[in-house]
Amino acid sequence: MQHVYPLLPCGQRRSSDYAEGDGYAYHETAMTASPDIRIAMWSGPRNVSTALMRSFGNRNDTLVIDEPFYAHYLRQTGLDHPGREEVLAHQDNDWQRVAKTLHAPLPVGVHVFYQKHMSHHLLPNMGRAWLQGLRHAFLLRDPADMLRSLDQKLAHIRPEDTGLPQQVEIFDRVRAADGQIPPVIDAADLLDDPRAVLSVLCDRLGIEFQPSMLHWPQGPRTTDGIWAKYWYEQVERSSGFLRDETRRDEQKRAGHGRVELSAPLAAIERTVRPLYDYLRAHALRAVPS
Repeated sequence: MQHVYPLLPCGQRRSSDYAEGDGYAYHETAMTASPDIRIAMWSGPRNVSTALMRSFGNRNDTLVIDEPFYAHYLRQTGLDHPGREEVLAHQDNDWQRVAKTLHAPLPVGVHVFYQKHMSHHLLPNMGRAWLQGLRHAFLLRDPADMLRSLDQKLAHIRPEDTGLPQQVEIFDRVRAADGQIPPVIDAADLLDDPRAVLSVLCDRLGIEFQPSMLHWPQGPRTTDGIWAKYWYEQVERSSGFLRDETRRDEQKRAGHGRVELSAPLAAIERTVRPLYDYLRAHALRAVPS
């Protein structure tokens, strides 16, 4: 079951749709204060992050939000991403207002708020105090595989576009503040044994694993960002996690076989590889299911 919460800025409405001063963007009469768990999942692009959002969105106690800072990121950087103008028109681009919604009371019956974040969307001009009160986790993917996939979507790629520099910054900040290592998972491990990895991840996050996280209905979601039509075609066809070899077979049939990195991408891969290795060393080790 996926809870739909259209009053949060998940690519569905603009901040101007809300009453003046209503910075949290929710109707207080429809909400109730209760203990809850807010998960900030920090990922880079093309990391199976939307499939993981599908997984959490299929729980019976969870609300998901899709890349809430994307519009702010595009406005500040001026980058020409697919659907840029649509994103800016449909999503709040004030990071402070958006950050408040991530701490707002949740709908009745919702106890887990899963926030899918792109790490590179956390720009230097954004404060970091709002990170407090969230349970942080990190989703990695081998940078060579990430770059091959990202190259199909963006014309120009920089090291910071992988999200790895920002993931390390957030990881180190959370580790220092909490005095413990936050959970890290690798997309390859997740695809290889979803049940085992999700079970240990849920345990680390303090929530119960639900078997419904392994499969979900095909198609789009109302909680998907407005940019879904440019980025989510593969996940919309999915109904669960696909093992790496299965994904590669599908890509070959679609004419997207594994290719060597171009010289510029290979240079980026060498730059960010140590960051990936640093985080990968802390990846959760799951008992095979």
